[in-house]
Amino acid sequence: MSGHRWAAQAATGAAVVALTVTGGAVAQADDDIASLSAEQIADRSRDALLRASSLHLSARGSLDGSGDRMSVDLTLDRAGNCAGGVDMGEDGSVEIVKRADDVWLKPDKAFWETHVPIGGATFDAILDGRYMKAKADDPRLLTVTEVCDLDTFRELVTDNPDATERGTLTKGRETEVNGTPVIPVTRTQGTERLTVDVATEGEPYPVRITVRGAEEGTVNFSGFDRPVPAGTPAASETVDVTALLGRSVKPV
Repeated sequence: MSGHRWAAQAATGAAVVALTVTGGAVAQADDDIASLSAEQIADRSRDALLRASSLHLSARGSLDGSGDRMSVDLTLDRAGNCAGGVDMGEDGSVEIVKRADDVWLKPDKAFWETHVPIGGATFDAILDGRYMKAKADDPRLLTVTEVCDLDTFRELVTDNPDATERGTLTKGRETEVNGTPVIPVTRTQGTERLTVDVATEGEPYPVRITVRGAEEGTVNFSGFDRPVPAGTPAASETVDVTALLGRSVKPV
């Protein structure tokens, strides 16, 4: 299910580039973040993001350069729990629920037709609007379960590229994003611009990351440290993934 890879790109790719910076003096806890340098603000925002135990992210864009609009909406935590979905436009969408060691997926008809052209219609008919259920460590679904783990997200944020490749960081004027006071920090490299809007009140969380250039997208962050919804699909709404791949139905 290669389509899920865009979720990782949207949710982490922009964050890696925009938030991982080095250098600059260490900011103190009582600093007015808007008065700090662009590098210090980015450092503070990165550290706040890494401390979060859970978060909600909503991303939209065409980060693969194809021009096709895609979106991802996920709530995830460091225990590996996750709820939300990925919408790939004409290529279909998938609802995702991950809790402890289990994961549930509900691809729509367009997803099956696009990503499993041989047999996809059969799988869609077997599911008949239900979720397919599997163990989270099933190797066939790792692209999904990795996206649904906040620790994977955190590892990608701390996977710093070489500092000389990060372009120039500049600080903008204070403004608001979704009602939250923020200070924008922009990284410019060639024709690419990545802006992270950092909260200036409370924890300096990244509120929004915007990518502009050959690839475009926006990632919004919210719900820091709030629990992932605990509900999971009922047994009557699921089909075992092994039974699905065997083209027979097995209640779970």
